[in-house]
Amino acid sequence: MWIFNSAFGKIFDALFLPFRGISPWVGMILISFLTGLLMLFVFKWTSNQKGIQKVKNRIKAHLLELRLFKDSLSQSLRSQGNILRCNLTYISYSVKPMLVMIIPLILILIQLNFWFGYESLELNESVILKIKLAEDQNPLETQIAVQPSSGLVMETPPLRIEESQEINWRFSATQEGIQQFTVTINGETVAKKVSVAQKPLSKISPLKTNKKFLDQVMYPTESPIKGQIPIRTIEIQYPAKSMNLFGWKIHWIIAYFALSIIFGFVFKGVFKVQI
Repeated sequence: MWIFNSAFGKIFDALFLPFRGISPWVGMILISFLTGLLMLFVFKWTSNQKGIQKVKNRIKAHLLELRLFKDSLSQSLRSQGNILRCNLTYISYSVKPMLVMIIPLILILIQLNFWFGYESLELNESVILKIKLAEDQNPLETQIAVQPSSGLVMETPPLRIEESQEINWRFSATQEGIQQFTVTINGETVAKKVSVAQKPLSKISPLKTNKKFLDQVMYPTESPIKGQIPIRTIEIQYPAKSMNLFGWKIHWIIAYFALSIIFGFVFKGVFKVQI
């Protein structure tokens, strides 16, 4: 799974590389445009295009019936029933392309979350490092050491929370760049990256997970924790990022879907796709 995650992630690394130093909106517009084209091609080649065209024409005809026979209650009811049946047929034609698109779209969303979902740490900003232990580990008894790199400073001793099997530290960053924590437990070590004062469009990894399949799917940006190390996750609580639209703060996923749909409808005529 890690090989796939690494290869898939490098596609986005290369895609966003020219835009890292400028507004995240440029990268968002690019990926939304490509997604819109992807959805168009998938829809064109997996849907019944002739059937969609026919059912759309029927809907238009029944809508025209409603206007022409608006004084006839019986005809209006028949027309409304026909419109409902046509809409159900239209939806059935859309099921197959939606099923084809759902898995690649989920994988794309997971990757985009690390580029648009988190802000890198500011200098001297206090943040929490959270380590969740394996289920058989008691945080009150576990011997664990955290060694920060030269650009990080630990501000508090470990806070051990038995109920949630976690240990927390508060730290801050004193140097820009990619810093690192080295965690030592039971003679084994594992490293966690920390992003400090990065460019406006940067990939931020909040969580390093173990080798469970779903965890690797959801957090694919760092290699998984080795199986013999009794740690479930290592988390840096980065601040959330919002897209700034003329002073309005909106979630990146809203911008992504809105732009992808707009591009899809703008270019559907160019590629002769019935939607």
